Amino acid sequence: MRTRAAALLEQPGKWQIIDVDIDEPGEHEVLVRFVAAGLCHSDDHATTGDMPVGKLPLIGGHEGAGVVEKVGPAVRSLAVGDHVVAQFVPSCGQCRACVSGGGNLCDLGMYALAGCMPDGTYRAHHDGADVGQMTMVGTFAQHAVVSEHSLTKVPDDIPFHVAALLSCGVPTGWCSAEYGAEVEAGDTVIVMGTGGVGMNAVQAAVTRGAAHVIAVDPVPFKREKALEFGATHAFAGIDEAAEFGRSVTNGQGAHSAIVTVGVTTGEHVASAVNAIGKFGTVVVTGIGDFKAEGLPINIWMLAMLQKRIQGVIFGMGTPPHEIARLADMYRAGRLKLDELVTTTYKLDEVNQAYADMHAGRNIRGVVLHET
Repeated sequence: MRTRAAALLEQPGKWQIIDVDIDEPGEHEVLVRFVAAGLCHSDDHATTGDMPVGKLPLIGGHEGAGVVEKVGPAVRSLAVGDHVVAQFVPSCGQCRACVSGGGNLCDLGMYALAGCMPDGTYRAHHDGADVGQMTMVGTFAQHAVVSEHSLTKVPDDIPFHVAALLSCGVPTGWCSAEYGAEVEAGDTVIVMGTGGVGMNAVQAAVTRGAAHVIAVDPVPFKREKALEFGATHAFAGIDEAAEFGRSVTNGQGAHSAIVTVGVTTGEHVASAVNAIGKFGTVVVTGIGDFKAEGLPINIWMLAMLQKRIQGVIFGMGTPPHEIARLADMYRAGRLKLDELVTTTYKLDEVNQAYADMHAGRNIRGVVLHET
């Protein structure tokens, strides 16, 4: 069948709308009709060249929700009609990482930026050439063939435009606070960057009982929203936030700082390290240029104050588990999802959507595919 998609044809470049032909689903694969796609900064990293991709053209989008329309041979976990959320990290359930509780580091993740299926082949084609799918899903296409290991079934009563956010932004931010920072009741927590990921780190820190949740963002709109999501304080810069953190911890510094800046640099991480106190943890969630090297930090202070720098992917959570439990929290009224969606767009407006993201107009933009 044929479908429309927003694809990257060169790096650096812009998203272009193309028609692609897609194959029938193979073994352990399903055909999904995506209804909504979240507009995460990670896809923008592909357009700038900050993040390498293994295949061009590449259909963008790794946040998405839709309906299974056809299943291939040997599919066990999904059926036609199921509502599903895409995982930007697959979970095979069998590799060493998966069976040891590290499903966010599943071995199948090695194919994510190659954009192919686990067997190394492609299911989308344009003008006779193979087309990659961002993180093996490519939610910027209305239809896609996707591995069942890259999808999680969700209840039918969750609207697609908010279910899509469970693919990445919500669990990555939430789990960065819960597992990466190990936020405890009474903690002082700094969240650097309160967009579609950081806002959920704020939500998690609040739910886990942090005494002070300090949002840092240069955009006034995002600082205001952070307070609505439960932050106790909001500052434009990390220096002000760090000083406040020291003022409420007997001069020690925050217990943790979660870095969710859209384009993360070594300077961001270093300033976060300076903002935490003894035993403190800096969680590095945001990504930047993959070629960037070095952290300008004081090694003596790192060692003598027993500070820790923790990198995370998917917030250190196992995708199917986190998607399911956060979906349950939303249904119980314990998680804000609708409030994260600032603006919805048509697929043709994807480049404008990213321009709005860079201008600080959105917490999360969402593409709604035509039905």
